[in-house]
Amino acid sequence: MKVESTRLPSGLTVVTEDMPHLESAALGVWVKSGSRNEAADEHGIAHLLEHMAFKGTARRTARQIAEEIENVGGEVNAATSTESTSYYARVLKNDVPLAVDILADILTESAFEEEELEREKNVILQEIGAANDTPDDVIFDKFSERAYFGQTIGRPILGTSETVMTFTPDQIRRYLSRNYVADRMFVVAAGAVKHDEFVEQVARRFSSLPTTPSAPIIMDPARYIGGDIREDRDLMDAQVLFGFEGKAYHARDFYCSQILANVLGGGMSSRLFQEVREHRGLCYSIYAFHWGFSDTGIFGVHAATGGENLPELMPVVIEELRRASEKINQDEIDRARAQIRAQLLMGQESPAARAGQIARQIMLYGRPIPNEELMQRLNDITTDRLTDLAGRLFFDTTPTLSAIGPVEQLAPMEDILQALGSSRAPEHKSAAE
Repeated sequence: MKVESTRLPSGLTVVTEDMPHLESAALGVWVKSGSRNEAADEHGIAHLLEHMAFKGTARRTARQIAEEIENVGGEVNAATSTESTSYYARVLKNDVPLAVDILADILTESAFEEEELEREKNVILQEIGAANDTPDDVIFDKFSERAYFGQTIGRPILGTSETVMTFTPDQIRRYLSRNYVADRMFVVAAGAVKHDEFVEQVARRFSSLPTTPSAPIIMDPARYIGGDIREDRDLMDAQVLFGFEGKAYHARDFYCSQILANVLGGGMSSRLFQEVREHRGLCYSIYAFHWGFSDTGIFGVHAATGGENLPELMPVVIEELRRASEKINQDEIDRARAQIRAQLLMGQESPAARAGQIARQIMLYGRPIPNEELMQRLNDITTDRLTDLAGRLFFDTTPTLSAIGPVEQLAPMEDILQALGSSRAPEHKSAAE
């Protein structure tokens, strides 16, 4: 398998990985713009645009878009995130030209008709309502809102009922013309696909993409703030998310943060799972995670438990954070590396997962990253680097706490800050020094 890349004169990047043993291909268009690129009065428009792209073009109705791809047994979908939006399809190898044609059609000739827009607004209102009824979704939105208070990066991707209902076709077109330009878009395919043929198809069908934005790209620098937000709901369990500012994709400690999250809460053998769930029985679910963005990140611990366990839960979690800043064993690093490597290689057996992986690497680093290089970055991580990072992440920054459910027994933030202070890790000399 070989990754090949071509940058068209327009600035559009086309990347393929031929997987000759497959009879199908996954392909998509990734746009380096998401909810973070919205103006103050555009909250939710990136996600609305993703929906509206499938609601009819100059050549196809919404029904024809769905029927044409499903007539050949294929599927098409899209997703919006904080810093990117993707439109993707999965088809048999002989139907790749059809998938390219449909993706190009919805991204260059969408009609944005008023009647379809009003219908889709109501669909999104239902989506917002469903999300608000799902505590383990709400808690992440509340966390981001508090961690990046008053900033676009901290707003829910879906928008609000009030903002979504105000959007017009012209507003959608303005967002599109400002963000969906050739040098911010990447067409990627993995599976049964030939690079030169695919490049020719893409160049022909995406030739009308604008090469310059209609207005300056919007993306204010992130300012991590932190804080406390709680919602007392009559639920069976409490959702708690406790975290800190993490590392951006390009930061030296990004991969170190991934390993640290895995050691703390990356599986059933992790420290938090073993101590909090297995040994003490304080929750039915707990894990740690690290998310990277272009200029910031989030390191968090999520737990779901009964309200009666909250008084004991936070001190135990904080104690595990302190222990991680003092000592991490080599076998824990080796296990975390093995898990990440397995996830990486297993993902490459799926053309859809592989296309997404390549697209993210191209957007973030400007090139696909070979497996050997990724593993070398992980192999360079030492126990000293991990404990140093844990000390700086957990004890040198302001935490963020969000909680939903029967949370009246959760300690006030002042007590949590005091516990962090009393558990403060010993002074560490930075591994970067």
